[in-house]
Amino acid sequence: MDFADFADRLADVEAESADLETTALVATLLADADEDLPVVVRLLLGRVVPAWDSTTLDVGPRLCHEALARAAGPNVTADDVDDRLAEEGEIGTVAESLDTGGQRGLDAFGASAPDPLTVAEVNDRLGDLAAADGSGSQDRKVDVLFGLFNRADPLSARYLARLVLSEMRIGVGEGTIRDAVAEAFDVPVEAVERALQVTNDYGAVAVRARDEGEAGLADVDLSVGRPVRAMLAQTGTAADALEAWEAVAVETKYDGARVQVHHDPADGTAVYSRNMADVTDALPELVESVEERVAVPVILDGEAIAVDDAGDPLPFQEVLRRFRRKHDVARMRDEVGVELRAFDCLHADGTDLLDAPLRERRERLGEVLSTGVSPLAITDDPDAIAAREADALDADHEGIMLKDPDSTYTPGKRGRNWLKRKPDVETLDLVVTGAEWGEGRRANHLGTFLLSARDGADDAFATIGKVATGVSDERLAELSETLEPLIRRQDGTEVEIEPSVVFEVGYEEIQESPTYESGYALRFPRFVAVREDKGPADADSLDRIERLARE
Repeated sequence: MDFADFADRLADVEAESADLETTALVATLLADADEDLPVVVRLLLGRVVPAWDSTTLDVGPRLCHEALARAAGPNVTADDVDDRLAEEGEIGTVAESLDTGGQRGLDAFGASAPDPLTVAEVNDRLGDLAAADGSGSQDRKVDVLFGLFNRADPLSARYLARLVLSEMRIGVGEGTIRDAVAEAFDVPVEAVERALQVTNDYGAVAVRARDEGEAGLADVDLSVGRPVRAMLAQTGTAADALEAWEAVAVETKYDGARVQVHHDPADGTAVYSRNMADVTDALPELVESVEERVAVPVILDGEAIAVDDAGDPLPFQEVLRRFRRKHDVARMRDEVGVELRAFDCLHADGTDLLDAPLRERRERLGEVLSTGVSPLAITDDPDAIAAREADALDADHEGIMLKDPDSTYTPGKRGRNWLKRKPDVETLDLVVTGAEWGEGRRANHLGTFLLSARDGADDAFATIGKVATGVSDERLAELSETLEPLIRRQDGTEVEIEPSVVFEVGYEEIQESPTYESGYALRFPRFVAVREDKGPADADSLDRIERLARE
């Protein structure tokens, strides 16, 4: 498929406001994609790789603007692109307005009249972007982007620019793709949903739905080494749990970071974070402990917790120091020890366990892992639950988890089968979408951060407040270094930031307020930590904030 044809289809989708009609347009596109189907699906979602693959393009706005300027000709600079972006407010519109076809004699592909861009070629070139690393990689990335923009018609340039900056903004999320696959290839939505949960690869699922139908989707299995999304919990009480279930499985809620461990004695061990990033190299002791104790292929769900020399738990921020570490891992390991507390088993020795009840999964967990398993008790006695909670708090843990012993494991779902019970739920995980430059000694750093909650669609966020307290000067410098490459535009001292970084923020109260888009504001917000284990899709939703505000 020519990329220009793909761009025309995207424009039709973007122009459609009704959900059902949008799904129908996407379904038709998928049905027409032929051999490009897996690539088309991923590009619709703004991805070059499957969701389980943590590979990124690592292209910031400045690189994209430099490539656009170069493709537009010698009289256009990256600063000119910045200025246009400030006026238009959206990079796709800017790219579409530039005459990016005038430098063909100089393009990176070396041909004066190159063939039209295809979807497959764009995907390959974006793969080259992701693979570029080391000395000179930034220049190579600009060359690749220049070559693409130089061969793109205006509409194609609109979607190329959005794609490389992960800002597709066409109204298509994962739910739309799921429904469109079902409609295009006449398979049940439930069958598509289940296959997506198991694979986290929308392109591969679309191909299987087309080629093998419902039966093929049902045959999809977990694969050791391919992470799946973590099952999530809602807040709740022991009374909620006892009212809903005949008995309650009670576990400790650790102040750590969620991990998924994939181990195969023949192929080694990999550790993935909550957002499916590969953190194996940063946590070698987890790898060692599993390889010493597990003799069969497994996929384990659990928590990585920081511990002191006596084995007592350390605060969450300490384990995040390990997650961020790419260099000097051995030295950091000496400073902050990390241990695994496994609490679920998704696969054991060739058998998938997603559809097995929690009771059975925990039995298998105990069989494959001798130590490092989080204790579990099943009871219908509220006093016993209270005692477990008291023990957890006395041991400096966060609280307890309450689970339905008969529940299956549903990747990526935040249902009522798992409840997290903490004595004081006074923090939110919010996305940084803006900031302000500081004053005085902090003038060179971003000092006040605009926070937003998820608002329905995958790429929609609603502001809820600003946070400036709780951040040391040293931490402020680190945050500025992280956020500056994500700046989309600036107006005076205020900047807009690409939604990417999640803050854990403490607060005293949630109040109704017309000041912010959400309709709410946080009273006395305070920075707690950067949730490096979470992405924007894992942040708290506006629905949850509305529930908390009513409590």
